[in-house]
Parts: sequence; C-alpha cells; structure tokens
Amino acid sequence: MYASLDDWIRGEAILFSVDSPDSFNAALDKVFASLESSVDLLGFGEALHGGEDILMLRNRLFQRLVETHGFSAIAIEGSSFPRERVVNDYLGGRGPACYEAVQDTGFGQGFGQLDANRELVEWMRRYNADPSHRVELRFYGFDIPTEGYCIASPSQVLHFVLDYLASIDSASGQEHRQRIDSLLGPDSDWENPAAYADPTKWIGLSPAATALRIETEDLITELRTRRPELVAQSDQDRYSEALHYASVARQVLN
Repeated sequence: MYASLDDWIRGEAILFSVDSPDSFNAALDKVFASLESSVDLLGFGEALHGGEDILMLRNRLFQRLVETHGFSAIAIEGSSFPRERVVNDYLGGRGPACYEAVQDTGFGQGFGQLDANRELVEWMRRYNADPSHRVELRFYGFDIPTEGYCIASPSQVLHFVLDYLASIDSASGQEHRQRIDSLLGPDSDWENPAAYADPTKWIGLSPAATALRIETEDLITELRTRRPELVAQSDQDRYSEALHYASVARQVLN
C-alpha cells in the first residue's frame, strides 16, 4: 500500500537512462518480463503531439522489441490505412528509392517530415533488406484518411476496391465504377476546410453523398456474397485488403 501517488511512482517505477543503451534495454526487458505470455500488442502513449523526443524513444522501444522480443509491426498516428501502403512498398524495396518520395504520400499533416519518423522508416527498410531476417517488418497507420487538414475524399479507397473487383470481373467492376464516379465528383468538394466550422458546407449532407453511401454498401455486399469466388481468383490477403478498404470508405462517408 502507498500513501500517495508520488510514493507509488517511487516504489514501482523502473528507472533507466536514455543515454545508456544497456540501462534502457534492461528496463524494457524487465517490463516485458512482467507481462503475460499472451501479450501480442503493446501501446505507447504520446505525451507531446508532434514532439520528436517521445518519438525517438518510441523508435528505440520498437527496435528492442523487434530484435529481442519477436515483434514485427508498428502502427502509428500520422499515417492512415490508405497511406501505409506507400510506406510498406518502400520498406520492401518495391517503391521509390528514397524516403523523400514517400514522406508526404505515406504520412499526413506533415508527419513524414519529422526526423524521428524518417529514422523509424529507414531503420525498418534496412532491417527488411537483411536476408538473415526471416520476418518482414510491417508499417500500419491508424489515423483517419486525411488530405492536408481535411478528411480525405473517399475516392482513393473506393477506387482501390473497384480496381480489385475489375481485375477479376471487369464488367461488374466497370458497372460499379460508373455509378460511383458519377456521384463522387471532384476531390476538392470533399476536402473543404470550411466544413469544419460550418457543417452545412460539407458535401456529406448532399443527395449525391447519400446515394454514394448506398452504392458503397452495395459494393461491400457484393464482396461479401462473392467471397469464395473472389478469394479463389485472387487470394485471401488481396480479398481481405479490398474488403478493408471498402469498410474504410464507409467510415469516411459516415
């Protein structure tokens, strides 16, 4: 029992020095040893949004978890599900040859320009390039899709789903695309910063957006009802990815 919060901190804190790798690693290993073996996901709180010191600490935590405790993925705010694909292509050596080419397309709101995020991505790329590492590291973004400081148009995620469907069933993909594109309109109509202060200026209240929600539900329904066929003609990962994108489109529209 502790008489105060300060007493609890003094009694339970695991001390380390950020300037001493041995001290830092020993502290993290002690924390990890105290967890149950069933723990597969760790959360790390960010005290200062946009501050780099906490992100540098995050990088060192992740590197230790990968190298010593078998972790293989990281999910961060500042990137979204559609944007993460750009970063993962870079990590796997399939995308552009330099980080500058992905820092804005793989992140939102300028987060790719932070040195700490660059350090994270470059370290993961070097790790994946080492043939002695059997498991490839993966990068995930859990932020909402954004463009600048606005919620992004649903066009990017919807077109990804349409491309997938068209690769298997050209006629069905084209039919859905014609209906959806006629309702989407320009991306700028969706990415209107004035809508944050005045919801009446948001296109999401328009009849076209209402019809687009229905079309998106129809698209999701087709993916679900044709699942065995679509998986057989592509694979489970591609199918799951397309269905996930469709679900993200639904959330953006809502």
